[in-house]
Amino acid sequence: MAMVISSVHATLFARASFFCQSNGLRIFRSCLPFSSSAASVSNHNLSLKKWRQPVLSVLDIGGVKISREDVVRDDPTNNVPDNIFSKLGVQLHRRDHHPLGILKNAIYEYFDTNYSNKFDKFDDLCPIVSVKENFDDVLVPEDHVSRSYNDTYYVDPQTVLRCHTSAHQAELLRSGYTNFLVTGDVYRRDSIDSTHYPVFHQMEGLRVLSPEDWETSGMDATLFAATDLKKCLEGLASHLFGAVEMRWVDTYFPFTNPSFELEIYFKEKWLEVLGCGVTEQEILKRNGKPNNVAWAFGLGLERLAMVLFDIPDIRLFWSNDERFTSQFSRGQLGAKFKPFSKYPPCYKDMSFWISESFTENNLCEVVRGIAGDLVEEVQLIDNFTNKKGMTSHCYRIAYRSMERSLTDEEINDLQWKVREQVENKLNVVLR
Repeated sequence: MAMVISSVHATLFARASFFCQSNGLRIFRSCLPFSSSAASVSNHNLSLKKWRQPVLSVLDIGGVKISREDVVRDDPTNNVPDNIFSKLGVQLHRRDHHPLGILKNAIYEYFDTNYSNKFDKFDDLCPIVSVKENFDDVLVPEDHVSRSYNDTYYVDPQTVLRCHTSAHQAELLRSGYTNFLVTGDVYRRDSIDSTHYPVFHQMEGLRVLSPEDWETSGMDATLFAATDLKKCLEGLASHLFGAVEMRWVDTYFPFTNPSFELEIYFKEKWLEVLGCGVTEQEILKRNGKPNNVAWAFGLGLERLAMVLFDIPDIRLFWSNDERFTSQFSRGQLGAKFKPFSKYPPCYKDMSFWISESFTENNLCEVVRGIAGDLVEEVQLIDNFTNKKGMTSHCYRIAYRSMERSLTDEEINDLQWKVREQVENKLNVVLR
């Protein structure tokens, strides 16, 4: 799926948000994950999310003002830093001249052409969702690693920044949508390297099938749905990548059964394109469709865009440098990026004795909070345990801007701040 469930990097699958007109501006009724009308919002949601009502703020998401205090709080259950808050509302996937927007529109084109505009499209649903919507509604087990504070950004114990676009699946089904695509920014506490970033973008697709769809096919409902799914996604892969060899790999996701990954042979290697499967019947049963079957898929836009546009570093998607942005135009899928940065990385090592509570994701959050997009990679290069049972880790931090040269003074200042914050926040002892 867009996010493959694993202990290292837990990922799940993934109509524009509803609004009313007021003085010519789009104003949401509330910044709920989505709500087609005030009447469709449950009393539970209203009581749980009163703080999401529009307030004066520096951020504007789909017409609703979101204050910093709504997302970043001085509370032990809150782990959302300012640098993540600053990404809310940017919505790179809605920029038609951006690689992510170009890719999104190419996928839209495929579905519009092959399904006669049957798929409803949502691309500005609010990324602040409940734990129930993010996990429970898509059958993520209570003890799954993706629920931990180490992996997910929690606003409070009941509210998170969505980890995947599947957080909107249940409510869309309950609202009567049977064919839809959901695209959005998703948030994950993660490692730092050229392919991982704490904010990325996913697209989820879901199609509900009725008994009349499969009863004349000679196949049972599940087999018919799986066959229909594979036909659809093989066509999508051909639309994006051309005539390529493909293969299906059986896998596991908690919300589909059977589950598959589609791989293509591209540039002399097998590339995972997306995850998908036949939707678990329990999800349909809970959301008013017990007599139907459905299929769903999820894909990561950055992952595919890096391949299609030859973009070497995920940080570039966030660049406003004209040397980057001017290389892409609406509708030009696969225009090849021409690198403009020749600046070498600067490496700084840091060693410390870890505590039982130490995690690498927490370290990356500290480094990213100080250095932002100037940090290219954080890599464990050495570790050992002494005779007293104390464990030491040594991490190498690579600093490099994609747009300019960094000075020695600037890098040294960043490294000293990192060292100070690592020791103060992570309960480790520097060596």
